[in-house]
Amino acid sequence: MTPERFAQLQACLDRRQPDLTVLLENVHKPHNIAAIVRTCDAVGIFEAHAVSADGAVGRHKKTAGGSNRWVDLKVHESLADATQALKVSGHQILVAHLSNHARDFRSIDYTRPTALLMGSELIGVSAEAETLADEHVVIPMAGMVESLNVSVAAAVILFEAQRQRAAAGLYDRPRLDPALRERVLFEWAYPRVARLCRRRGEAYPPLDPEGYLLRHH
Repeated sequence: MTPERFAQLQACLDRRQPDLTVLLENVHKPHNIAAIVRTCDAVGIFEAHAVSADGAVGRHKKTAGGSNRWVDLKVHESLADATQALKVSGHQILVAHLSNHARDFRSIDYTRPTALLMGSELIGVSAEAETLADEHVVIPMAGMVESLNVSVAAAVILFEAQRQRAAAGLYDRPRLDPALRERVLFEWAYPRVARLCRRRGEAYPPLDPEGYLLRHH
């Protein structure tokens, strides 16, 4: 760990948006899951969510390597459990779905706590997702195809959310809880040491201002 790398990790954490997230419903292709998680990192999402009837997301978490290092992907037992938890924390649930009352995705206020619900590659979102969502959003299409690939659609919508949040100054100050920020910063900087401490049930050792481990005496 160098002071420059440590400063980069701190700057990244200070741009994280704890109230912007995605919820994946049965997205099962590894390259799509990885692409969405990569976009989550790019727009400053701290934690993503998923439900997966076939276990694909769980398998992805075990094999994804670097794509999951910067964004935690939390897997829920059911869609109802996931949406309930997000609504309790104040998120509006937006489902990407072409319906009669779907709104242009650019007309939504993404400075509010927001969870974007994306459906599976073949059938999109379920009927349950349609009813659990607060709003349906759609990306207007000018060509012959009716929709984009799920990872591309997620990126288009999430970068609109980033644009709005940047204009509102939400990336200009740290927004994570200080204790959470300190914990995650250590885990990003020293993942092996963090794993060892957790196995032993020990607290993480302190770091100096440049990110070097301080020895206990």
